[in-house]
Amino acid sequence: MKKIITYGTFDLLHYGHVRLLKRAKELGDYLIVGLSTDEFNEFKKHKQAYNDYAERKYILEAIRYVDEVIPEEDWDQKVKDVQKYDIDTFVMGDDWKGQFDFLKPYTNVVYLPRTPGISTTKIKEDLK
Repeated sequence: MKKIITYGTFDLLHYGHVRLLKRAKELGDYLIVGLSTDEFNEFKKHKQAYNDYAERKYILEAIRYVDEVIPEEDWDQKVKDVQKYDIDTFVMGDDWKGQFDFLKPYTNVVYLPRTPGISTTKIKEDLK
C-alpha cells in the first residue's frame, strides 16, 4: 500500500482544498492529513482558524479522499510522522515549493499546483 501525507489548517474548506486532497490521494492508496491543532495555529503559525480543530477534523473525515486525520502540533514533527506512518510521498501546495525538501532523504516530496482563484485568504478578504 502506498501512503501519502499532507498537512494544513483546512479552515473554511473550499474546492481548492478538496482538489488538493483528491490529487494527493491519486498519488497513492491511503491519504493521511496532518491537521494543524488550534494551539499550533495560534502560537506557532500566528493565525486564527474560524472552525476549531474538532470541527475541521470532522469535515476532513467526511471527504472520501481522506483516510486518516492526525494532529499537527509543531513544524518539526514531519520527519517523525513520515517514519511512523511509513509514508511514501509527502504532498504540499506549490506555494510551499522547496520548503519541505529536507524530507527528501525520507520520502518522495511532491508540490502540487494551487487551484487558481481560490484560497482561504481570498475568501476572508471577499467577506470583508
